[in-house]
Amino acid sequence: MFQTSKQIKSGCANKTAVNAPYSRRFATLSDAQPARQHLDGGVFSIVLMKLSLCFRVLVAGNPYLKSNRRAAAGVFSSIRFFVMKPFFSRLAACFLLLAFSPVARAAIDPASVKEIAAMLQPHAAGFGRPITDRAAWDEALANHPELTNIIALAAGDAKKPLPTQPDSLFLEFSRDGNRSHWQDVASSRRSRIEVFTLAECVENKGRFIEPLENTIAAICAERTWVLPAHDGKLQNFYGKSIDIELDSSYLAAELATVNYLLGDRLSPDTRALIHENLERRIFGPYRDAMNGNRPEFWWMHGGNNWDAVCLCGVTGAALATFDSPEERAWYIAAAEKYIGSYLDGGFTPDGYCVEGLGYWNYGFGHFALLSENIREATGGQIDLLARPRAAQPALFGLRSEIFDGVHTSIADCNPSNAPSPSLMDYLNHRFAFGLPPWHAAKINDTLYSEIEMLFRPADLPVISVEKSFADQTWRAWFSDSGVLICRPGPGAPTPFAVAIKGGNNGVNHGHADVGSFSVVVGSNMVICDPGGEVYTARTFGPHRFESEVLNSFGHAVPLIAGKLQRTGRQARAEVLETNFMNEADSIVFDLRSAYPVEGLQKLERSFTYQRGASPSLTVRDEVAFAAPESFESTLITWGEVTRLGENEFEISDRGSAVKVEVDTQGRSFHLNEVKINEDTENHRIPIHVGIVLDDKISAGTVTLKISPVTNN
Repeated sequence: MFQTSKQIKSGCANKTAVNAPYSRRFATLSDAQPARQHLDGGVFSIVLMKLSLCFRVLVAGNPYLKSNRRAAAGVFSSIRFFVMKPFFSRLAACFLLLAFSPVARAAIDPASVKEIAAMLQPHAAGFGRPITDRAAWDEALANHPELTNIIALAAGDAKKPLPTQPDSLFLEFSRDGNRSHWQDVASSRRSRIEVFTLAECVENKGRFIEPLENTIAAICAERTWVLPAHDGKLQNFYGKSIDIELDSSYLAAELATVNYLLGDRLSPDTRALIHENLERRIFGPYRDAMNGNRPEFWWMHGGNNWDAVCLCGVTGAALATFDSPEERAWYIAAAEKYIGSYLDGGFTPDGYCVEGLGYWNYGFGHFALLSENIREATGGQIDLLARPRAAQPALFGLRSEIFDGVHTSIADCNPSNAPSPSLMDYLNHRFAFGLPPWHAAKINDTLYSEIEMLFRPADLPVISVEKSFADQTWRAWFSDSGVLICRPGPGAPTPFAVAIKGGNNGVNHGHADVGSFSVVVGSNMVICDPGGEVYTARTFGPHRFESEVLNSFGHAVPLIAGKLQRTGRQARAEVLETNFMNEADSIVFDLRSAYPVEGLQKLERSFTYQRGASPSLTVRDEVAFAAPESFESTLITWGEVTRLGENEFEISDRGSAVKVEVDTQGRSFHLNEVKINEDTENHRIPIHVGIVLDDKISAGTVTLKISPVTNN
């Protein structure tokens, strides 16, 4: 469904309230704090237990240390060369016990598990219907005739050898930071699971079982299911740890879905192999993390897309695997407990996705997939999407459109990203947006998500939301994140729109870009945010902001005293003023905190978006220093720059253009065009267009008036 590991219109209501019923457990716990409210008592009891254990160690030696925690034993042995009295040795052992023992946490509530178990069917069930239910598959084929195309694709894949994946390919990331080579091969191997399984379910002749089983055997023989980029220290590669992350959790859901759909059409050996690998690589480590037998996985409280994706994969695999209602209920209860971290950390309260649109497709798509799986499994009694905290994030796909299918490319995002059609179709039904039907995605995604789409119920329950689309054609204002999208309004003669980015430079997948903006003319982003770079080890390491497409050099923000913006949450755009009217929208930011410039006394950037017959965007920077410093305003484009006169120039790209008029209060300036030679997601080379004052200033104002070039 939605956006998965194969990939990755505005003006909605300012206030959204969900009135749909939801599980009674949510009525007593806020979405933000379900885990914390259960934790305190559990932590206290576990600490008492460990203190008691420490006392026993002090008075009776430390045999527990040797058998319980290898980490503690290793550290303790390393300090034994110090001549220590036995008592002090035991005292040190106590501290090491506390330091290296698993993190204390509250177990999954047995009462909740019992309550959920009563909602479930007696046997395991995944999305869709098994291959033996031919009536269901005939109906799916009638509703999705494109399914027949999968047979030819499977026949072609069956004739080709499975791509090899040597250890040397995995180790590339740890050697030189390249993650694409291994991931490309892994994707081509894993995609065969979906292709062969769907083709077999459609054709029902048995000819794709053998290549499918060969693919499953090869994948189960891999050293680890963890991506090289997520195994930087090679702990999983060398078998020292078994972690759960984005790819391994997705693969678990894939294999569990295969087993559920095909059942006894698979050989007993293959079914046993799937069960063994799911238990060893996923279910066992997951239970240990939940029950305190190993540290929790970081993403359980990560507050980003990982939480939703991993919970979706693990829970989906469990629901399709375990016959015991109690076991399935335990996984649902665990998902309920931890999913709030994603909604609270991945979005501001107004529903803005800080990770960008691509990660909304990916993260919120998996959240919706998890929610639908649990909703169907519990007969509609648990609906995560009906949580009040989920309503505003659900609207982000609509609100992130700048104009005419062009969406924001803020953060680690591909500028060509658009909301997932399958996800939008699902949300359109669930929230009754009243929009024209979205065409569902083609069959080219993961098996787990495609089966959900193929067998999606026609009578999805509507979540009642107080909403208004009255402002949709005018603007989208995300007040909590400081992001403003201005549109031309209904019936506007000129297609001219802008996106303005405030916020801060410390969000997940964020860039150094406070005060930046993009300008769209027609269906082209002429002044652009270039989006993200192709991921390497640098992208998420200490040298991330050496990238000129991630640091402020690659964004339409000033260069102050030759300095780029600093990173972190302290670098923020403080909103000083807003004024939104049908004729014009304006906003003013204080950007001083974003620059590490001593003596920067004032840096206010104002935007005025003018609608009407002659639309324009005016960007005005007021700056003051304690002593004269250099100043440069910046535009970013993929297009061409043509000087029109002393104080104006034109930027054109793919048939659209804007004129830029420069007012420096009479000061001389020059244009400085620099190609940004980074490997960007859309593989276009952005150009940094600097409007550089020739002399240093103590105070001054630089104004850019940007207007569309029309053919009239």
